[in-house]
Amino acid sequence: MADFRELIKSKLTTRQRVAIADIDGTPAGVLIPLFAKGGKVHVLLTLRTNTVASHKGQISFPGGGFEAGDADICATALRETFEEVGIEPASVEVLGELDDVMAVSNHVVTPVVGVIPFPYRYKISTEEIEEVIEVPLEFFMDTRNCRIEQRSYRGKEVPVYFYQYGKHNVWGLTAYILREFLEICYGVEK
Repeated sequence: MADFRELIKSKLTTRQRVAIADIDGTPAGVLIPLFAKGGKVHVLLTLRTNTVASHKGQISFPGGGFEAGDADICATALRETFEEVGIEPASVEVLGELDDVMAVSNHVVTPVVGVIPFPYRYKISTEEIEEVIEVPLEFFMDTRNCRIEQRSYRGKEVPVYFYQYGKHNVWGLTAYILREFLEICYGVEK
């Protein structure tokens, strides 16, 4: 448990990350916030409000679009996380990045993996976030908790992953990023 940081950092830094160079896509960064709670690794997810411009009422990682003042896409993910849930960028131990993913919103999303302290006093932006959800990572590691459907995207059939965690349905890009993270860092097959 204590060495989960080193395991993840090692897996992410010893592989070749795949970047998408899509000049038409809008760069975005999300943070996969991990923390130790009760002897287990957890991941923080957010439930978006029904009043935000996009992805209304969906489960997501904190994050958003790159802005001119951001030093890089990691800074974007950290800034957005602070804006949405109040986690200070200096409180995040960044472990690495996953491959870029093209979202249906035409964003080129870079997932940044980081560790946050626990407990943490979140300051939730009620305009954007309805709820913060803390899920044990082992829930997502158990492939029995994952349902896969084939859907058409940009003329190709692609797998879409779904997890039902209590009343929360984690699916789409968030579930895809979780699967990629688990495959790279823990060997859980997609």
